[in-house]
Amino acid sequence: MGQPAINEQKSIPIKKKKSQRFKDFYKKFKKNKAAVIGAILIFLFILISIIGPFFVPYDPGAVSPTNKLEPPSSDHWFGTDHHGRDIFSRIIKGMSYTLFVGFSSVFLGLIVGTLLGIISGYYGGRTDSFIMRCMDVLLAFPGILLALAIVSVLGGSLRNVIIAIAVFSVPVFARIVRGSTLAVRKLEYIDAIKALGASDSRIIFKHILPNTISPLIVQATLTIATAILTASGLSFLGLGAKPPTPEWGAMLSDGRNYLYQAPHVAFYPGMAIVIVVIAFNILGDGLRDAFDPKSKK
Repeated sequence: MGQPAINEQKSIPIKKKKSQRFKDFYKKFKKNKAAVIGAILIFLFILISIIGPFFVPYDPGAVSPTNKLEPPSSDHWFGTDHHGRDIFSRIIKGMSYTLFVGFSSVFLGLIVGTLLGIISGYYGGRTDSFIMRCMDVLLAFPGILLALAIVSVLGGSLRNVIIAIAVFSVPVFARIVRGSTLAVRKLEYIDAIKALGASDSRIIFKHILPNTISPLIVQATLTIATAILTASGLSFLGLGAKPPTPEWGAMLSDGRNYLYQAPHVAFYPGMAIVIVVIAFNILGDGLRDAFDPKSKK
């Protein structure tokens, strides 16, 4: 009769502790107005990328030579490009490509980096040395140059851009997870679990991986901004999306030839890239402050 009561008393503080952690995170995040605005903008971008293409005023790929390079007006809110295509419709359509590349490339890099980081930190020894030296080699190259080299070898396409960005994202996630794994592996309760006969996979996925979630969420948010900027840069150079795909970097590349004649062709795709990247950056900064237990703001 006494033992169940003890277990019940122990379970209540744990639930309260988890609930309190979430409340503390929410209070800190809510106080950061910039981060809240960034989160709202990203939610709107995702929503627009899903439903926006069904409600655009014009076909993003429809060519109209008689309406080319028209300035912004009530008919064409952002004007038209050199083929007479509606820029507003193309930006809305291109948002889905941009966000897809950003999320999918970071997701791939996150999965691979997390696995490598956990294996490296948990098993240590030669395994750790080999994996970390490989990560050091990748980190020796600037991200955009490494992505440029990979896309140059594989060929220009959105799929290869995703692969290239995922590759240079892996070392960052691997190092974060390795550091968290090394810290958790030394705790006494991990030794106790091992003594009870728990398998390595159970220890890794049930006790170590959850401790890496917070820094991974922050890093993933910041890396998405870098991924979007890199993907746009590769498309600007002609190594990403191919015409007539309405990808923002490719649209910006088309508009550079008309900067004096029709600056709106380059201005609106460029501003779309800037706004999305800033939104992800300020959200990432807000998440980092909210997850930081030492932060009092």
